[in-house]
Amino acid sequence: MLKLPLPVKTKAAEQEAARRLAALLRGIPFLSSLRIESTVRPHAEVDFAIAVRSRSGTQRLLCEVKLNGQPRIVREACRRLRDFIVSGKKGYPVLIAPYLSPEATSICADSGVGYLDFAGNCRLVFDQVFILREGYPNPSVHKRELRSLYSPKAERVLRVLLNAGSKAWKMQELADEARVSLGQAANVKKLLLDREWAALDTEGFRLRSFDDGVLPLLREWVANYRAGRNRYHSFYSMRPLPEVEAALDADSCAALTELSGAARLAPAVRYQRVTAYVQGDVMRLAGAAGFKSVATGGNITLMEPYDDGVFFGAQVIDGVRVVSPVQVYLDLANVKGRGEEAATAVLEEVIKPLWR
Repeated sequence: MLKLPLPVKTKAAEQEAARRLAALLRGIPFLSSLRIESTVRPHAEVDFAIAVRSRSGTQRLLCEVKLNGQPRIVREACRRLRDFIVSGKKGYPVLIAPYLSPEATSICADSGVGYLDFAGNCRLVFDQVFILREGYPNPSVHKRELRSLYSPKAERVLRVLLNAGSKAWKMQELADEARVSLGQAANVKKLLLDREWAALDTEGFRLRSFDDGVLPLLREWVANYRAGRNRYHSFYSMRPLPEVEAALDADSCAALTELSGAARLAPAVRYQRVTAYVQGDVMRLAGAAGFKSVATGGNITLMEPYDDGVFFGAQVIDGVRVVSPVQVYLDLANVKGRGEEAATAVLEEVIKPLWR
């Protein structure tokens, strides 16, 4: 089969990978010589090799370069490298990428594959050489990918998956439930599979276990969640909070969140402010309920949501409508102090049991 020439971006990445690895190896005093061996595609099994000489002889580092260091891609690359070595090719396998997360580096180490990324993380163990550098953050976070996974439409898909427990989904069914296009659902599927937070089986597509799929997804979502996209309105009422909530419930377009929502899900949570999303005219609802608009000192916060997806999975608890546990968790996780504590309670007492 005729193969097309490598994209310029890939060639540039291979050259940069070879340069960085060579510079690292040249800093080892007992390696007396170093030679980069280019490979010619399409027949080459690796992107390039570096031959180094030490006191015990010559060692070849067989290097594979990936532009994406997501765990699924890293696992597959490590498997190919190990198969290449097992097939009789002598050398030490090394995987190189712009950035390798702790999950990705763990896969390399468990596979016996050396690694290096452009951030500075590396682990090389061959001959008399042992180099380990870790903890370097990603200098160029994949902003486009994160924006894609945590855009309003993509978040609709995440809410459906997270609120459904271990249910398996067919893609059209998932898209319909989330009210997004089939292409949008497929894009989220790919991004979750690349991170190894989801899996495919004969029944369909689903998130993996709580520890392997749900928890890492929620942590990354919280880190990229932008509550500031909502529009906030502050009000005051002298009425007891239960009466305030009853006034909101009289209009079904409102749903409690943050501490007032968490108190319905995890009863140990205490709160002194009512917070709710409103689907529609906030000022009309507040006026009908007799709430006074204030700049400071309010005890009611009503939010115009950035996307109606925040209402997915809302339920009536004790006669009051509350957003889903996942949405409550997102809204609380970045609120310091009591917010974080309440988020943890919702996670442990409500979300986690869905995955047992």
